[in-house]
Amino acid sequence: MDLKECKAFIFDMDGVLIDSEDLYKVIEKELFESVGIVMDHDEHVSYQGCSNPVMWNMIKQKHGLTHSLDDLVGITEDKVIRHFSSLPDIEPMPGVTELLQWLKSKNIKLALASSSTIEVIRIILAKTGLESFFDAVADSTEAGAGKPDPAIFLLAQKKLGIPKEDCAIIEDSTNGIKAALAAGIYCIAFNGPGSEHQDQSAADWRITRFSEIIQKFA
Repeated sequence: MDLKECKAFIFDMDGVLIDSEDLYKVIEKELFESVGIVMDHDEHVSYQGCSNPVMWNMIKQKHGLTHSLDDLVGITEDKVIRHFSSLPDIEPMPGVTELLQWLKSKNIKLALASSSTIEVIRIILAKTGLESFFDAVADSTEAGAGKPDPAIFLLAQKKLGIPKEDCAIIEDSTNGIKAALAAGIYCIAFNGPGSEHQDQSAADWRITRFSEIIQKFA
């Protein structure tokens, strides 16, 4: 794909718009311990990018948990919402605001596609000040499935009304990259904070700074 012909960008949220992966690791570690699970690092990072229902369903099967899936997901959501709601503001990932501004100046459509719920997405967009940039938002509940299923990205692409071949996705996690490629959409892997243990080798292009995308268009 020639990025210069791209008409829409679909952004992941955690690990792309904001540096939040370490926060989730702390919250999840506390929750794992509360249900009697001792999880090693490799297993924990394997869930990065997954929606909470997908993550907890896999954990229930692997560790034989008898807890209700709805209870586990609900407790997780509650902790995440309370944490982000308590923050006066949230700092966007370095360079992402400039990229969003530049893309909008080029009349490129923008969507956000996150495994988080819409409640969490709204809080984060409001506290980062990034909400006005996005023409569409897709979450795992509305899509009916979380990453690595491609449903979220396909929903975002449908909302934008732009053909898949004219879209690009920016992701950081292995599961997110799998979802992007399963959707048949060009995938840019952002190798930023929190993605150190993610396999990004399957992505179409890998970047370490958002300015690389602007330079690509030049």
